Amino acid sequence: MSAEGQVSTGSLTRVGFIGLGSQGAPMARRIIDAGFPTTLWARRPATLEPYAGTPATVADSPAKLAAASELVCLCVRDDNDIEAITAGPEGVLAGLRPDSVIAVHSTVHPATCRRLAERAAELGAHVVDAPVSGGQPAAAAGKLLVMVGGDDVTVARCRPVFESYGNPVVHLGPLGSGQVTKLLNNASFTAHLGVAESLLRTGETLGVDAGRLAEVLLHGSGASFALARVADAGGTLARIAGAAGSLLDKDVRLIREVLSTADEADGDNATAAAQTLLNAADDALATMRATLQ
Repeated sequence: MSAEGQVSTGSLTRVGFIGLGSQGAPMARRIIDAGFPTTLWARRPATLEPYAGTPATVADSPAKLAAASELVCLCVRDDNDIEAITAGPEGVLAGLRPDSVIAVHSTVHPATCRRLAERAAELGAHVVDAPVSGGQPAAAAGKLLVMVGGDDVTVARCRPVFESYGNPVVHLGPLGSGQVTKLLNNASFTAHLGVAESLLRTGETLGVDAGRLAEVLLHGSGASFALARVADAGGTLARIAGAAGSLLDKDVRLIREVLSTADEADGDNATAAAQTLLNAADDALATMRATLQ
């Protein structure tokens, strides 16, 4: 807070980044290359080795990273990781500065972000949820889709950093909106994977080569991102199941929980409205599980 007790409207320059995996690593690199003073933390020292020749500094703990940062970006695997990184005497919250911001880039339950925001607010700090889509190639090219939820002022303060690795950066509404959007996107992608695999398999039963069928469909009105991924994987979900099946399973479970909570809260029957999507996603996940047995 400022001396007058008002939230700052200035942009954020000192950035901390936790979660240097396949997607987080190029995001952090883009932040560093954009000239933002950046602090990194990782559980394993080997994860930090690629940044030895950069201007980035390394913190001994998430708490010390937070103390050195105005914006703390978290790009870890799931809800449990968010809790582990932020809680405790060495966690982010222990070192969080007043008027700073935590950006949750992980795909997690919206309620996880809201609980974190309540704890941050006690320290005079803020939270936005900003899950991303596009993977390592898009991150390296600065073209991640960043789906942001949070208040207008806080999102505006974060935007210059987000734009170092994201294009577009879309502000979807209040805190939690980014996560809902990402979860719906991933449920849709999961369902489309199942449709694509079934389509190619049907073509084969009718005497059409799956690879050539995919080539044609990808140039027509039946094209989709999911179809391209299934075609690249040889026409089945086996490779995709091994690489991303557990994450897609997690995200479909989370959106089901979100929809169930919405039903209980307002009676809008949100789950029924999404049932076709969820059923198709469940079918695709069942097929993926079968390939791993």
